[in-house]
Amino acid sequence: MASANVKREAVPIRFWDRLNISTKRVIWAWAFLALPIIFYAGIRFYPTFQAFWLSLTNWDLLRPAKFIGLANYEKMFADPLFWKVFQNTFAYLIIGTPLSLLISFVIAYYLDRVRFMHGFIRALYFLPFLTTAAAMGWVWRWFYQPVPIGVINGFLSSIGIPQQPFLRSVDQALFSILVPAIWAGLGFQIIIFMAGLRAIPTTFYEAARIDGLGNGAILRKITLPLLKPTTVFLVVFSSIGFLRIFDQVYNMTTNDPGGPLNSTKPLVLMIYQTAFSSYQMGYAAAQTVVLFTILLIVSLLQLYVLREKK
Repeated sequence: MASANVKREAVPIRFWDRLNISTKRVIWAWAFLALPIIFYAGIRFYPTFQAFWLSLTNWDLLRPAKFIGLANYEKMFADPLFWKVFQNTFAYLIIGTPLSLLISFVIAYYLDRVRFMHGFIRALYFLPFLTTAAAMGWVWRWFYQPVPIGVINGFLSSIGIPQQPFLRSVDQALFSILVPAIWAGLGFQIIIFMAGLRAIPTTFYEAARIDGLGNGAILRKITLPLLKPTTVFLVVFSSIGFLRIFDQVYNMTTNDPGGPLNSTKPLVLMIYQTAFSSYQMGYAAAQTVVLFTILLIVSLLQLYVLREKK
């Protein structure tokens, strides 16, 4: 019986089969990331570009937006209130960021050495970060009230110090806002600093002590240099927070938002009032663009200054 020759048909090799494993992994990764990227672009990039467009228009929500070019920016840069608010915003940044980082590092440095009730103490420091800014603002506003209501003035009076106006003073109002703002963010910064301290290998400290280095030298030569990535993150994060400060100012100066003579008004509060009190959406968009530019420049500048030197 003769065997029949069976011709096998050539099966074409698919495109997917010709790819190596690493290429397939990249394709699968981008396939899973495509939906989040599209979603993020829709809720982040589109509103950003829309704000740039609105800043070139005159729009009050009642009539269609009318293109007016750079008129909103000319009006803003000629407004003395804008420059006052600009000054306040950078005061929050320049004073709040270094103070908060210094205090949080000192607390984290010594708290890391505490063994008794360590978790409980750390939770106490972190608790203000979990508290809503509105509730915290109203509590601190109560603290600053005159006697017999205000706790702080009551304490000052008990030790013979005159009462202070705090939120009602042009000179003291901004610093009175800064105190709870710094206090509210300490918990998060302490936790991050402690994570950075725990990530430093103990072998560095053991070698330093064998070489006879004291605590101060170890702090300068080992701890601070190895904490640089953590510090960079917290500097940028904290700076963005102080540039965008709003909740404490709005809730602590509700009767006069922005404090006496706008002494505490930040740029975010000015944007809010322009948009939702005056309904000048185009003008508010121009202020938003300026805030976005400030945030971008400050963040990039900090990353450049604090970058790792190779």
